[in-house]
Amino acid sequence: MIAVIESGGKQYIVREGDKILIERIEGSPGEKVYFKPLLVEGEETILGTPYVENYRVEGTILEERKGEKVIVFKKKSKKHYKKKRGHRQIFSVVKVEKIFKEA
Repeated sequence: MIAVIESGGKQYIVREGDKILIERIEGSPGEKVYFKPLLVEGEETILGTPYVENYRVEGTILEERKGEKVIVFKKKSKKHYKKKRGHRQIFSVVKVEKIFKEA
């Protein structure tokens, strides 16, 4: 079964057993998280408006890690203005346990 979930303003295609890297979510490693799917495809395709009713995607947070460093450099010529900043986004690694229909 395949589902499309949304987290952090981005959409992800997931299957049971997948590990996905998403923007940081609340919770600590080992906790269960639930997502509402936008689309579920299995024996039939179900498209939500905006979410699919009665379906959930269950996952477990495995860890939190930082992404690659992004350098932001600003400069204005002939004005002696230079600014260098760095940023590392924090991500959560989530393992998709199951995609199921609620009773």
